[in-house]
Amino acid sequence: QVQLIESGGGLVQAGGSLRLSCTTSRTFSNYAVAWFRQAPGKEREFVTAITWSGSSTRYADSVKGRFAISSDNAKKTVYLQMNSLKPEDTAVYYCAAKLMGSPSKNPSDYNYWGQGTQVTVSS
Repeated sequence: QVQLIESGGGLVQAGGSLRLSCTTSRTFSNYAVAWFRQAPGKEREFVTAITWSGSSTRYADSVKGRFAISSDNAKKTVYLQMNSLKPEDTAVYYCAAKLMGSPSKNPSDYNYWGQGTQVTVSS
C-alpha cells in the first residue's frame, strides 16, 4: 500500500506562483507519479507526470512552460512548481502513483491517489 499526501495549495493572484508537494509513504525503483486536477463540474484532467528517477516527464499542453515537476528521492517527495498561474488553473490538485511503466495521462492507470489540495487563482 502506498499513501500519498499533498500539500502546498492555497489562494494566489493571477500571475503568481505556488509549489505543491506530494510525499509518499514508500518508494519503488520503477514507478511514476502524476498530478491531475479537477475543477468544479469538469472531469479530472492530467497535468504532469514523472518517473521516480526523474528520467522521464510529461506535461499537458495547457501547462507547458509554466509548470515543472521534479522529484526528491531522499525526501520521497514529488514537487509541482506552478508559475504564471491563471484563473483557469483553479482546481483541486491530486497526486497519483502507478507502480509500473512510464508516466501516463490516463487516470485509470494509476493505483494510488492522494486526497487532493485546493488551488484557487483569483483574477
